[in-house]
Amino acid sequence: MEVTIIFKIAAVGILVSILSQILKHSGRDEQAFLVSLSGLLIVLFWIVPYIYDLFESIQKLFVL
Repeated sequence: MEVTIIFKIAAVGILVSILSQILKHSGRDEQAFLVSLSGLLIVLFWIVPYIYDLFESIQKLFVL
C-alpha cells in the first residue's frame, strides 16, 4: 500500500472539515452536507481498488 494515499486522504479530510465549518457558520448547512458527501465519495473511489486487491488476495489464499 502506498503511503501517498494516506496523505491524500488526510488532505481531503482537512479540506472538507474546514470548508464544512465555514459553510455551517455562514448558514449554508445543505452545502456543508454536500461538501462532506463529496469528500467521502472521493476517498471511497480512491480506496476501492485497494479493497478489491485485499479480497482478491484473500480469495487466492483460501483456494484449494
